[in-house]
Amino acid sequence: MTSTVANLPGLDDLKGIPAENIKEFTEKGHTLVRDILSAEEMAAYRPVIADAAERYNTERRKMQDRDTYGKAFLQIMNLWRVDEGVKKFVLAKRLAKIAADLMGVDNVRIYHDQALFKEPGGGPTPWHQDQYYWPIDTDNTITMWMPLVDIDVDMGMLTFASGSYNKGSIFDFEISDESETAFDDYVRDNKFPISRATTMKAGDATFHRGFTIHNAPGNNSDKMREVMTIIYLADGARVSEPKNEWQKNDLAKWMMSRPVGELIDSELNPKVL
Repeated sequence: MTSTVANLPGLDDLKGIPAENIKEFTEKGHTLVRDILSAEEMAAYRPVIADAAERYNTERRKMQDRDTYGKAFLQIMNLWRVDEGVKKFVLAKRLAKIAADLMGVDNVRIYHDQALFKEPGGGPTPWHQDQYYWPIDTDNTITMWMPLVDIDVDMGMLTFASGSYNKGSIFDFEISDESETAFDDYVRDNKFPISRATTMKAGDATFHRGFTIHNAPGNNSDKMREVMTIIYLADGARVSEPKNEWQKNDLAKWMMSRPVGELIDSELNPKVL
């Protein structure tokens, strides 16, 4: 990369979001916020994030040799810890303020980031709930999902079961073919409205709660679906007793093995605002 962190535009100015986004998020557990980053800002950050994702990607298997989860996307986590440019993006106050306003809290902390790059021909992402993996004592959690390139439905648009977050944790399933089948039946039986955008520009973002059931189709285009995500939790959240092996792993990996009942405030979970 030829760009330096000093050349990257600042993203610490705070932008208000329309009241209808807050209303939609409260009712449905997800919302789409347009034009969070300008075209110029995204042109600066996209190559930085894409370069870091390429450098730290460890998936080397051919598509046909992967399981359903492996075919869904290339997943590279906590890039903010290894790349200063990505850190400037992940710790941006503009993004954190939107997350805080949607959740109705004064401040948020980072749980972790994820670059989710769905390759051309990449498979679908099965129905799942993110918070199945998280040993956190609150459901006041949120994921920002921002494409770094313009995308449409053919590229694997994030899809939500609106209102499903109100049911809390549903199944003891990791993301898998099993979760796809069980959640598909559950979503249909409960008649949750299915919602997805037709198009998103680079710099738009969806925000969804940790218990919102969601999936994504495969990437039927010839382009990489480049998406950067940031998971936030409300400041003041505490560690809950892990309910499965995945939560035990998350406690060690993303919260530095904080004791159960303690505040989630390790150096991996900085306060952003």
